[in-house]
Amino acid sequence: MKKEKHLAIFDGKKIRRDWNEKEERWYFSVVDIVEVLTDSVNPRDYWFKMKKRVKSEDGVELSTICRQLKMRSTDGKYYLTDAADTEAIFRIIQSVPSPKAEPFKRWLARVGYERIEEINDPERALNRSREYWRRMGRSEKWIQQRMMGQEVRNKLTDYWRDHEVTEQEEYAILTNIIHEEWSDFTVKEHKKLKKLKTENLRDHMSDAELIFTALAELSTRQIAEVEQSRGFQENKIPAKRGGRIAKRARIDLENKTGRKVVTGENFKLPSSQKKLIK
Repeated sequence: MKKEKHLAIFDGKKIRRDWNEKEERWYFSVVDIVEVLTDSVNPRDYWFKMKKRVKSEDGVELSTICRQLKMRSTDGKYYLTDAADTEAIFRIIQSVPSPKAEPFKRWLARVGYERIEEINDPERALNRSREYWRRMGRSEKWIQQRMMGQEVRNKLTDYWRDHEVTEQEEYAILTNIIHEEWSDFTVKEHKKLKKLKTENLRDHMSDAELIFTALAELSTRQIAEVEQSRGFQENKIPAKRGGRIAKRARIDLENKTGRKVVTGENFKLPSSQKKLIK
């Protein structure tokens, strides 16, 4: 079952959701929705008690309209949590006394339809991304580079998915191997260097950083294809080799220009505060 994992934002709060490609529908984290609607300090406990209460009132077991899906927690790891599709979430909302219920229903109807629109017309997703980056002040040249890099990334993750790399944690580890091999920084270290927390690292990369990231991931995929690497352990080898190819190119460029490719620059700070690593 193919999935795409995303975050949606309602009233400034994050709601985890998984796209089920086979069913063509979103599944939302119930605990996240309960937290948004109730502002509870312990939404898991609220949801647990709510399931028992609703069952005793009308005989409906809310757990039967949910399914357990692995979603990323605040500690970066993936845990099983109750998730429900749009129809089931509407049923759950009926049992939550909240002034946010009606605006949340309207929001849910909109975001629940977004992905279906994008499947029927993929250009919608591309245009949405372009507009997002333009609002962040990115140049057209940078946007083109970012999109090219994303296409390279998608082909790599497609290869992993089709060759027995199944867990999101495995994707993250392989990605980190590639990144550290080419840049000499882990993803976490690179984000710290750029003073990023929850932001997407690639959205704050320079043109050069995007290019070398894409080169590393392109090299990784092509090596994996030639070697027909399968599973998590086998794919570690092309990840390291692909990253090293980009590292050699990076070092060669740095020697020629005297400038570091990996920088602490981001798009959050004014130019006067941005510094290159010496």
